[in-house]
Amino acid sequence: MGTALAAAAALTSIAACSGSDGSKGSDGAGEGKAGAVSKASPVAALKQVQQKTGGAQSAKVEGTTEMGTAMSMKQSGAIGWADGLSGALTITYTGGTMGDALKQAGGDGSVEARYFKDEYYANMGDAMAANTGGKHWIRYSYKDLAELGGASGDVMKDQIQNSTPEQGVKALLASGDVKKVGQEDVRGVPATHYSGTVDVADLTAKNSDLDAKQLAAFKEQLALAGVTTQTVDIWVDKNDLLVKKTERGEMKTGTFNSTLFYSEYGTEVPSEKPAASDTVDFKEMLKQGGDTPGAAS
Repeated sequence: MGTALAAAAALTSIAACSGSDGSKGSDGAGEGKAGAVSKASPVAALKQVQQKTGGAQSAKVEGTTEMGTAMSMKQSGAIGWADGLSGALTITYTGGTMGDALKQAGGDGSVEARYFKDEYYANMGDAMAANTGGKHWIRYSYKDLAELGGASGDVMKDQIQNSTPEQGVKALLASGDVKKVGQEDVRGVPATHYSGTVDVADLTAKNSDLDAKQLAAFKEQLALAGVTTQTVDIWVDKNDLLVKKTERGEMKTGTFNSTLFYSEYGTEVPSEKPAASDTVDFKEMLKQGGDTPGAAS
């Protein structure tokens, strides 16, 4: 199910490497004292950014993600977080073994994904439809993915269901070594740059609903993958809203590198589910033993 997890990885890269603490900002994107973030201490400033970004509840997003030799992708769309996660993204695999597998299965490397509170859907294109009675969409339940993925599946479920752009801010607050880098322009927008190094396993332990056994298993998987820390950088505009986030880290399969841009906070987010007549359930596909693009091992 490599492509399924790749699509999920695209989503978690839009958030951060941790689940949500359930807190939400109380005020909207257009309120507050403009520029306050650039004058306060880094910790106080980032708490304000977390509140304002969380309170905005939706945004447009675009960016790129690389995960060693496994995959490289670009994504764009809109996500919302007023009540769980929602949104629609176009994910295009530009390289790596997962992208190659998708193309070998007859796809063009591009997947349309729609996200909801307990599930997401991926349109795998005409190549898959030829093997599924004309159905283009695969439905993935986060609960099913957690059961299939073991400890990493539990973490992925926790991350996806609680993903918001504010998590990049929260990651820096939890790192303990956040520093203000300075003022820079992001796509023509003046922004304040902050940076810090995050212990991945420790942050997951602090900010998730996983039990001790699940966390122990996840830390073991991180160790096997060679993942220990990530460097997180964020850029914040004069309205205390996140406009850019980067994450960098090392794995045994190569470098993890994610760059994401956020804009148009408060934007309308697509909420329509694909037609049931054009959808097949991922778990049912596994029961049938079909070797489909979404179920590749």
